[in-house]
Amino acid sequence: MEVERHPVDFYKHQVEPVLQSKMEEFVLMGYDRVTIQEVWDCLHKKKWKKKADKFLHEVVADILTLSVGEYMSYLTIEAFKGPDYFSQFENEK
Repeated sequence: MEVERHPVDFYKHQVEPVLQSKMEEFVLMGYDRVTIQEVWDCLHKKKWKKKADKFLHEVVADILTLSVGEYMSYLTIEAFKGPDYFSQFENEK
C-alpha cells in the first residue's frame, strides 16, 4: 500500500534553499529552534490544507510569505495536540 503524497511534496527538494532562507530569517528574528522540517510541516497544515496542484512559483511564494505569527500559531496548536503528560498522574490517585 503506497502512501498518498501531497502534490507540493514533489517540490520539496527544489525549494530547500527557500526553506533554509525562511528558517534563517526566523532565527535572525530570535526564534532559534526553528527547523526546515517544522517550516515545511507548518506550510502543509496552514497553507496547503487542500491537496490542490500548485506551480513551483506558488510554492516558493507560500514559503516566502509565511509569517512568524503563522509559524508560532502553528507551533502552539501542535503543542496543545501533543501527548498529555499529566494524564498519567491522574490514574495514580
